[in-house]
Formats: sequence, structure tokens, C-alpha cells
Amino acid sequence: MNANKSADRKIVTLQPLFLKREDAAAFLSISSAMLERLVAKDQAPKPRKLSSGRVAWLVEELIAWGLDRPVSDLLPARDSGYGRAGKEEQGQGVDDDVATGGHHG
Repeated sequence: MNANKSADRKIVTLQPLFLKREDAAAFLSISSAMLERLVAKDQAPKPRKLSSGRVAWLVEELIAWGLDRPVSDLLPARDSGYGRAGKEEQGQGVDDDVATGGHHG
């Protein structure tokens, strides 16, 4: 009977409400220094004061800010799994024939 009670329990997963600086930066895929620069320029959400000497970023504001970022026309970073100058290396990601329109060159 105890086995049934534990089987009936629901698992609840909670999203954090706040993130500390390092976690907020990682959540946005940027460095802590970049987050601080963006905040200083009013280009990213400011942290919230949780207590004296303790601040953190509201996850909801980080999500909204991230979703509001414009689509990039920049090439992917060199270490992103793409080859030189942002071109895909053979055998990675998109099928080579699809990526080149069936032409090789």
C-alpha cells in the first residue's frame, strides 16, 4: 500500500525566480562582464535588490529580454561547431547537398 502512495505523488519542478550574476549571464549565454556592461548601458535588465548587499536578476525579465533580441546576421563563433568563417564543416549540421544546393565546389 505504501508503494501506491509514492506512485501517486506528483513531481513538481520549480523554475527559480531569481538568478545570481554568474547564473544570469550563463542563462543568457554571455559572460558576467558582458552582462555588467549591458546593464551599465541600460541595454539589459537591472538586478533586483533582495536584501542589503544582495542582488539577483528576475528570470522573467531575462527571458523577456532574450526573446526581444533581434535576429543576428553575424556568423557563428569559431568554437560553435562550424568551420572557418562560420561555414559548416562537412558532416556537421545541415546535409551538405542541402546547404550547397547540390553543388560542390
